[in-house]
Amino acid sequence: MERLNVNLCGIELDNPVLAASGTFGYGLEFAGIYDINLLGSFSFKGTTPEARPGNPLPRIAECPSGMLNAVGLQNPGVDAVIRDELPRLREVFHKPVMANIAARSPLEYAEAAEKLAQQEQVGWLEVNISCPNVRCGGMSFGADPKAAAEVTRAVRAVTKKPVIMKLSPNVTDIAEIARACEDAGADGVSLINTLLGMRIDLNGLPRGPAHGLAGL
Repeated sequence: MERLNVNLCGIELDNPVLAASGTFGYGLEFAGIYDINLLGSFSFKGTTPEARPGNPLPRIAECPSGMLNAVGLQNPGVDAVIRDELPRLREVFHKPVMANIAARSPLEYAEAAEKLAQQEQVGWLEVNISCPNVRCGGMSFGADPKAAAEVTRAVRAVTKKPVIMKLSPNVTDIAEIARACEDAGADGVSLINTLLGMRIDLNGLPRGPAHGLAGL
């Protein structure tokens, strides 16, 4: 059998299979179904400095090619994740986990990053500058090279752990954004966050924006 071990930004993984942020919660939902240690790791649900209720319902729409969503980064906030979620996760997952963070400003990104980087379980910081279904921050940072670099520098300044910037496909030149993040100190980029979409009622008005599965 060929070796599946890989090195991700200096951390060894048993295999290269990682569940994407937003698809795997904080891990506990799946731990009762199978041994989640079979994964190389996973990126947990996008976490912000303060708790967020998410967008109003409905948030999910089925379509022939899959589904659209506009969840809006619902999460209990970084302090609750550290206090409640990570201790429970430690009981069922015995590998470094990727912490996904989102915020409304570079200062808030740094605040969340610093707190999570201090947790032994956290191996990498995945910085979400690409979520299109929130009103403040989100994709606006990932659509401009200078803004993306500013967030990267703010996070880089508070941790020596690997920093991975999660980029948006909804830009003119994603390579330019990636280079700006690299120049500002990112160890890697995560490609890609969700594609924009919209649910249409053919007999009425548009039902509002919705986004792809990766943006949960």
